[in-house]
Amino acid sequence: MTDTVLQHLEDGLLTITMNRPERRNALNPEMTKALVDAATRAADDAAVRAVLLKGAGGTFCVGGDVKSMAEGKAPLAFEAKVSTLRERMEVSRILHLMPKPVVAQIDGAAAGAGLSMALACDLRVASESAKITTAFAKVGLSGDYGGTYFLTQLLGSAKARELYLMSPVLTAREALALGMVTKVVADGEIEVAARELALSLAHGPTVTLGYIKRNINNAETASLEACFDAEAIHHSRCSETADHKEAAKAFVEKRQPVFQGK
Repeated sequence: MTDTVLQHLEDGLLTITMNRPERRNALNPEMTKALVDAATRAADDAAVRAVLLKGAGGTFCVGGDVKSMAEGKAPLAFEAKVSTLRERMEVSRILHLMPKPVVAQIDGAAAGAGLSMALACDLRVASESAKITTAFAKVGLSGDYGGTYFLTQLLGSAKARELYLMSPVLTAREALALGMVTKVVADGEIEVAARELALSLAHGPTVTLGYIKRNINNAETASLEACFDAEAIHHSRCSETADHKEAAKAFVEKRQPVFQGK
């Protein structure tokens, strides 16, 4: 546990808060390690049924701490630099693959690696005044934390090339029109809206939601036959859950189901 990343588990929802508001939640080594630890906890802890990723102080995350980069610390050997960065980037992979839904609350700005992490999440709620940009080309970097993968999967390679090579600053509404964010709400409503969405998922059929994520992740890379085979297995597994049986009973009784995540 570290002060640069806060974790709060309540009612099945783990809220992970990047907590360097004085630097607009720019990523430093301590924060990146803590984010990997928090994401790993979220994936492994059975008490966690959904995740909300947010930033403190009205900003999601502006990416790497460029000011710190410019201070000219003793450079690592190339191989060590690659290994260290790859370890830090695990947060995006874990968020994307964990069998639980993840919501990003984007307010202020999501830039660089911050945007990459938001794109790794399943859903993104943005505030009206949020600014969204890849940012990397403007600081002479090619991009990390999976942003090129996620953006290409989300929007296609032509639009991903445009957003990475030209690095425009998008408004929340422009991002919504492209399909980069799920919904846009007024600035004063972002906290409530993001939490309500994440909490609704935490109260859902957790096992089933995990298999839905796996099906969609399979569709990004697997063959048609492999996807069909996995769908048959996952659908059959979900039919055995207590939540499915509760949903079927609730349907007959004309009431809302109460899911237990089992």
